[in-house]
Amino acid sequence: MGYKVIQWATGSMGKTCLRAIIDHPGMELAGLFVYNPRKVGLDAGEIAHCDPTGVIATDDRERILQLDADIVLHTAQIQAPYSFHNKDICRLLESGKNVISINGHSYPQYWGDDYSAPILEACQQGNSSLFGCGLNPGFVAEKIATIATGVCLELDHIEITEVVECNVMQNPAYVFDTLGFGSPCDELDPNDVDWEPAQILNGMYAEVVAHLVERLGFKLEAVETDHVIYPASGDIHMAAGLIKQGTVSHANWRWHGIVGGRRLVTQSIHWIMETAHLTDPNHATWTVRIKGLPSMDITIDLKNPVNHQFKTTPEQYGVAGSLINAIPAVVAAPPGIRELPLADLFRSPDHR
Repeated sequence: MGYKVIQWATGSMGKTCLRAIIDHPGMELAGLFVYNPRKVGLDAGEIAHCDPTGVIATDDRERILQLDADIVLHTAQIQAPYSFHNKDICRLLESGKNVISINGHSYPQYWGDDYSAPILEACQQGNSSLFGCGLNPGFVAEKIATIATGVCLELDHIEITEVVECNVMQNPAYVFDTLGFGSPCDELDPNDVDWEPAQILNGMYAEVVAHLVERLGFKLEAVETDHVIYPASGDIHMAAGLIKQGTVSHANWRWHGIVGGRRLVTQSIHWIMETAHLTDPNHATWTVRIKGLPSMDITIDLKNPVNHQFKTTPEQYGVAGSLINAIPAVVAAPPGIRELPLADLFRSPDHR
């Protein structure tokens, strides 16, 4: 068999990754960790809606740590604080397993040695690597936007915009607590670092902005936030529950990478339950706008094939594809925190 892979967590994203592992001829499912007690003891195939695999789901961390595996796909639900999952990830790394995470970890060095040192120590102890991967973080800024600067002679500003319609999300805790939908607009400051959604997302996307700035050879001065929330125009009934009129139905999360006293990079994420507050309701999922010489606009939408018969979204497939395709390079890498290998980028004139 090929790479021995452990799947960690089986929410909507985790199940897509699980099916991808099972279906891949170069992968062997070595283990399955679940949080939901109702899934404990089930065959992985039952959870993934496919044929039995012989791999039984467990919520016993020690059993997972003792397994022989090359890599773990860590797709647990994000929680506050941003570092919530670091203990589990470090233990996996210490046990000799490489880890790919979809919940940040794209540039842990941004937070300084006190934050990144335990991760690096775990990697050295286990001769293992940690890699943050996915679509955003992981693809749009780190690959598309960064590589696109390679045609620029001058660079003034990069803005990466994401628009995600969240009304298909089914987990109430994730929708209302983690993402903040349905919260009272008049009682909230979305830029308050103590608000749980801000804690989580600031941690994740400050890394994305910092990595992009520093990858281009600039010296980052700060990452500033400029978050805005919008009230529901009426009661919204969606899969996870009711969003009452006047409560949060649209959050525009914005992070700015400051260089030379001005905004060089902006990451703007619209997570919405209605399109009422969008300037363009016919939006792309991602837009990359580069102002420079030359300037450039890139729009990206993912689509499922014609006659696709499953509920899985193209974005879920895209995240799973990002993880699966990264496995060979992460397994082969020396121990440490891995970053995307990139070339032919715009480089700051001060960078040598």
